[in-house]
Amino acid sequence: MKAIKNKVQLIGHLGAAPEIKVFDTDKKVANLSIAVNDRYKNAKGDWVDETQWFNLVAWSKLAQYAEQYLLKGSEIAIEGRIVNKSYTDKNDIKRATTEIIISEILLLNKAKDKEAKFIELAKEKSVGPTGVKGGYLGKFPANQMVPEFATAASS
Repeated sequence: MKAIKNKVQLIGHLGAAPEIKVFDTDKKVANLSIAVNDRYKNAKGDWVDETQWFNLVAWSKLAQYAEQYLLKGSEIAIEGRIVNKSYTDKNDIKRATTEIIISEILLLNKAKDKEAKFIELAKEKSVGPTGVKGGYLGKFPANQMVPEFATAASS
């Protein structure tokens, strides 16, 4: 059990899109928050649903992956290590925070997230006949993807 010193695995949903910061020109960090749901029976025999939030940090290629593929609501599985930090805020009050430094990320609902990401990109980049961004998307029913993105999103 020497290899299991500081290791955590979580499955949950992102509460927001990753916040990306770039340092220098090649270092990237992504800050994420994940909601993990738990259900148990209390002493009275009633089911209790509980949600716990965790702060996650991804560096380098994992940050790039988070930026490229993760959206608010994405279901992910992560593995990492817990880090406790303390600092003094601007009001001179000592604070403590706990973060999980991610070593692995697995996107669990790939097809749905890819589809949403491609639609989001299409809205940003497509220009319709009127010159308005997102113009071509208006020509397709809501349940049909833009043809050029349908193949990429379904793979």
